[in-house]
Amino acid sequence: MSESKACTIRTRKFITNRLLARKQFIVDVIHPGRATVSKSELKEKLSKMYKVSDPETVMLFGFRTQFGGSKSSGFGMIYDNIDSMKRFEPAYRLLRAGVGVKKTTTRKQRKERKNRAKKIRGNPKAQKPKD
Repeated sequence: MSESKACTIRTRKFITNRLLARKQFIVDVIHPGRATVSKSELKEKLSKMYKVSDPETVMLFGFRTQFGGSKSSGFGMIYDNIDSMKRFEPAYRLLRAGVGVKKTTTRKQRKERKNRAKKIRGNPKAQKPKD
């Protein structure tokens, strides 16, 4: 029932960032009588609004709901393609979006590797000649 209620999306501070191959902006979502709008729904609406061919290139994060509800604002970026998104976005955001791949090493393996690295760090000690 609450999903059928409408929401209004406005963007501001729209910048085309050619160096990072993206468009970036602040997203204001007005959603009266409704809980926060899902990022997937916002992705769909923004991709239609800006005529994006692949909705996966839309990245949304940092949403905060205003005190009292009915308005949220966050940050959004639309990359030119998936390759530039993978190149410039941090790994944790790629994981959230379902684009990145998580490292599968166990905690114990990471700790053992760290402790081995501690032993060999720095200049090697002078070897005592064997007599």
